[in-house]
Amino acid sequence: MAVATMDTASLRIGMIGPNAITRIVEALDRVESPQSIRRIFRASGLEMYLSEQPTDMVDEHEVMRLHHVLHDELGDRRARSVGRIAGHLTANYLLRYRIPRPAQIVLRCCPAGLASRALANAIARNAWTFVGTGVFSARHGRSTQFTIRDCPICRGQRSAEPYCDFYAATFERLYSILVDKRARVTEIGCQAMGAPECTFEIVW
Repeated sequence: MAVATMDTASLRIGMIGPNAITRIVEALDRVESPQSIRRIFRASGLEMYLSEQPTDMVDEHEVMRLHHVLHDELGDRRARSVGRIAGHLTANYLLRYRIPRPAQIVLRCCPAGLASRALANAIARNAWTFVGTGVFSARHGRSTQFTIRDCPICRGQRSAEPYCDFYAATFERLYSILVDKRARVTEIGCQAMGAPECTFEIVW
């Protein structure tokens, strides 16, 4: 079984790309009132991002606070829905601006198994941009599994159901476009539920 790992904890940078905040704003715009959005960002201490959204890497603690407040203010079901919308939007952004068109064409022309390995390796190389001081791994077997240890979205939280829909939806959208349109991603283990790491299973 092949394993690709990016040990971001060793880098100790604690920074995450702005999509983890800007796409949440876009997702909330679709389902919540302006008053609700402002309340969430005020409670997160991030109200400044409503007038000027971040364009550079942000402190992972800002991302942690925002996702935690989402669950506190909206409840798990609505917060998970917002996370999924934001993940989908993040993948669309990556497809439009970050993954070169020639690379996308090559992946779509490859057998799904080969495309999965190539995409997973690319995600692992860039994991520092979305897991901060967490640790990302990709495992290839009968199904592909991504794991995030010390996941910033659910770090320190407790939940009766999976917490990290933002990541699951991002992975699912990328895989459905670049690997196989039938690709589905399920978070089968979540630190918020007591698992040692967050595990995302990808099948098609």
